Amino acid sequence: MNKFEEIVQTKLVPIAGRFGNNKFLIAIRDGVTYSMPLILIGSLLMIIASFPIPGWENWLGEIGISAYLWKGVDSSFNLIALIAAFAIPYSLVKQYKQDGISAGIINISAFLMVTPFAIPFLDESGKSIGTVGGIAPSYLSSGGLFVAIVLGLINGHVYQWFMKKDIRIKMPDGVPPAVSKSFSAIIPGAVILIFWLVVYGMLDYFKLPNVHDIVKTVLGVPFSMIGGTLLGNFIVVLLNGLLWFCGIHGGNVLNNPIMKPIWLTNLTENTAAHQAGQNLPHVFTSVFMDNFVFIGGSGATIGLVIALAWIARRKKASQQSKVLSPLTLFPGLFNINEPTMFGLPVVLNVLTVIPFVIAPAVNLVVAYLAFASGIVPGTYADPGWTMPPIISGFLATGSWQASILQLVLIVIDILIYLPFIFNVERKWLESEKNRK
Repeated sequence: MNKFEEIVQTKLVPIAGRFGNNKFLIAIRDGVTYSMPLILIGSLLMIIASFPIPGWENWLGEIGISAYLWKGVDSSFNLIALIAAFAIPYSLVKQYKQDGISAGIINISAFLMVTPFAIPFLDESGKSIGTVGGIAPSYLSSGGLFVAIVLGLINGHVYQWFMKKDIRIKMPDGVPPAVSKSFSAIIPGAVILIFWLVVYGMLDYFKLPNVHDIVKTVLGVPFSMIGGTLLGNFIVVLLNGLLWFCGIHGGNVLNNPIMKPIWLTNLTENTAAHQAGQNLPHVFTSVFMDNFVFIGGSGATIGLVIALAWIARRKKASQQSKVLSPLTLFPGLFNINEPTMFGLPVVLNVLTVIPFVIAPAVNLVVAYLAFASGIVPGTYADPGWTMPPIISGFLATGSWQASILQLVLIVIDILIYLPFIFNVERKWLESEKNRK
């Protein structure tokens, strides 16, 4: 065991640490996270607009409120790409101690520069009969997210390079900082925007696919094959557990920067399908992973904290379990498991690594079968990752079946963790006995 821990500490932890400290991954993680308030607000409006009570939506339409609620959804939830276009270069440039706001503003312009300003106009049969001015909403939401990421990383890096090389317009010392920063951004901004304008013009002139279509084909299709399949997500869940075991935040290293854009794209497409009254196309969304796979947090540790709480109620329970139980149970019900990860601990604990990896993997398979078979409808709203289970399932899908599924998954997680927690408890009792 000591040899294994030594290998983990000396070989795996440094590699995972360098991966987790990568500036580009941090920028993607932070950039997508900045859009979460709008996603949650939009989801709340969506839940109100389509609350699963017979006649509710018709009543909202009759009193003239329904259209305004969906307008709120479109103006919040469906702006993921636009927010990311600002936030990703902002985060990246800030890591280089430069002006992130100017970098974000420039990238919004670059994002719009490569985005077509025409929407197909369809007849009643769905056939295109021309175009009308404007930006297709899909470019601002999930359809443009990969372009926002690619341009954000490229343009953010180019911007900080100009600043690092001091290629900018300098103003006298007495000029207000805001004005000075604005002038400093002119040269890198002009280079970046003219470059992307030329790219858009060349593609348009030769009737080639636009940047959105190219990026979606080159990056979107391969990543979607990972994030949209059971096997791909199964591998992600296993890697997430192993990273956490090594003491590396699996969500920050793997889920948030790499998988979250894919899962959010699937969620927004489900939202659009729900609004249109169509079948939801995706099982794997950010909401599905947060509320049906990682219940209680990474490792599905709600099963661990409930099992620990049950053990702690016994008369002969160890003092350690009695102390840790209230500290881990209440946060765990709200999917906050840092007290468990570092208090039990789970990190670098070979006694809990097996259920920590297996429990969310089992949840993934069971939940997938329930959703794919139609027993539970798909997720289309985000109740927030801190929403307690049972409630979150109902809000995310509008169905009581999802709440029942969460209850079943929690029972499975408890059964998976219980024998291992008994072993941990036995070690604690032996340790306390030896100290007497």
